[in-house]
Amino acid sequence: MITNTKPIKRIAIYGKGGIGKSTISANLSAALSERGLKVMQIGCDPKADSTMYLAREKVPTVLNVLKEKKNAIQLSDFVKEGFNGVLCVEVGGPTPGAGCAGQGIIAAFQQMKKLNAIETYQPDVVIYDVLGDVVCGGFAVPLRDGYAEDVYIISSGERMSLYAAYNISRAVQNFRSRGYATLKGLIFNSKGGENEVQRVHEALEEIGTNLFHKFPRDPVVQQCEKEKKTVIEGAPNSKLANEYRELARKVMEQ
Repeated sequence: MITNTKPIKRIAIYGKGGIGKSTISANLSAALSERGLKVMQIGCDPKADSTMYLAREKVPTVLNVLKEKKNAIQLSDFVKEGFNGVLCVEVGGPTPGAGCAGQGIIAAFQQMKKLNAIETYQPDVVIYDVLGDVVCGGFAVPLRDGYAEDVYIISSGERMSLYAAYNISRAVQNFRSRGYATLKGLIFNSKGGENEVQRVHEALEEIGTNLFHKFPRDPVVQQCEKEKKTVIEGAPNSKLANEYRELARKVMEQ
């Protein structure tokens, strides 16, 4: 169980790959940092691109550092400071076809725990950005063992995205009796498809949660990502940046 000498908000953000989960996570981290909070974002996806637009580059992954150094590993080897002081960590993954990504997450979390990453940096907020196509083994780690307390699912109105949201919700429910993380709501990331809004609202009851926040489709995301920036940094006065700030406010008031 993780212990810390001051209260922190521990958030796990799940969603199907390619749904905009990392974009929302990074902008949420940036928006929280604007509120004067010390934020650590931990990318739990083999692609290791969760913090790319916070750090302006790919940061060394925990698994690669473990592989290359083996001994005398320090937190500074894989914890890098990004936009507005956000602490960026990427778990990483095995060589494609040569290992299990879930087991990699477990190994990386064990290493961070061994080095007392949370206790050392003392963040106010920790955000775990987790691939949610499957919620088994290592990908379920943030839901248990005291890592995350609040879970948010990101989904569009596409059927496969909503199906993944349903599976993630079931995984959270399975851990509820043990006092682990709680599902706080679904974040709707619109892709502008036909009947998208209707499908999301119809799916909420089956998923077993509420609509926590909705993001409109906005080209400013792609414009900022071309510059390797979050929207909060690249277009701070945009309507979308203010939507991320509103999400940050709501998350902290939960």
